[in-house]
Amino acid sequence: MELPERIDAVEPSGDTSQAVYRFALRQTAVTAADVAAALALDVGAAEDHCAQLADLGLLAEDTRASPTVFRAVDPETAGERVLGPLERVIRTRRQRAEEVRTRLLEFSQVYEEQPVRTDSRGTVEFLASLSSTRAAIVELAAKCESEVLTAQPGGGRRAEVLEEAISRDEAMLRSGVRMRTLYQHTARFSPGTREYVDRVSRMGAEVRTLDDQFIRVLLFDRRAAVIGVESDPGSAIIVREPNLIHFIAETFDLWWLNAAPFPLEWSNQEVADIADQLKQRIALLLSEGLTDQTIAKRMGMSVRTCRRHIAEIMERLGAKSRFQAGFLLSARTEVFTAPEEPGAPEDR
Repeated sequence: MELPERIDAVEPSGDTSQAVYRFALRQTAVTAADVAAALALDVGAAEDHCAQLADLGLLAEDTRASPTVFRAVDPETAGERVLGPLERVIRTRRQRAEEVRTRLLEFSQVYEEQPVRTDSRGTVEFLASLSSTRAAIVELAAKCESEVLTAQPGGGRRAEVLEEAISRDEAMLRSGVRMRTLYQHTARFSPGTREYVDRVSRMGAEVRTLDDQFIRVLLFDRRAAVIGVESDPGSAIIVREPNLIHFIAETFDLWWLNAAPFPLEWSNQEVADIADQLKQRIALLLSEGLTDQTIAKRMGMSVRTCRRHIAEIMERLGAKSRFQAGFLLSARTEVFTAPEEPGAPEDR
């Protein structure tokens, strides 16, 4: 299912477009020429504004008439018509991302069962220590020619890790390598991570965040991938097998489509929106009966912060226990959220 072609690019200029919409509301039907005459616009500008409002669903256009006739539509009806397909696409992609996550976990379990860590062609290699993992990443980064994709779950990154990464990443960016990086939403509240993102973004890197956990992976030129080992954070697997590389790249692209851009400057509303998304995800995981520790790990935050969010959700539900909260959440669809203060750390 594809997104509507133009809705994601609609940016009507506020005052003029509102004036066009207000004029259309007072008429049974209007043309672009009517709008131009009434609002002292040239016909081309009037056509653009009518087209933009039509993309938003606020004007219904009848192309059978000549010239095209527009009729005003109330915003609620417009929202149902335009946002409905988009929301269905998002739900479908999130479901697909969950399916991919499950498949990746199945691959990890299969790998862990194998006594030999390298196949006969040397396309899969196990790195048993943090030093060997870092050395491999440095080597792959030095040879990278066109693209590096990075998925780093777990919230904000440690200062020493960022210091090690920044010079390597800046060198790749200076050489023309395209860089896309994924974090979890909680990384937005880490000052060190924000500083790192600011530096690499100014050099052309793209950074986005997701509300849920994903697998740690670095993919170089879609030829070699370094994948973290769940049971041993210092270890890693290097994959060069083409079919697995294709699967990893497709998975990353799915994550990327569902992620939101990492903002370099905050607004109160953006902070509130991210806090709401975090609480929505925590509420969902709570309704599934997961423990505080499991939820915290999935969300990339400390257990203490996770329990604070859970307490706020339970208070809004009026629940006296986790069991009661889970029951109420499974029976209700409302989102129980409250805005956070700007800059409040999510992983304390």
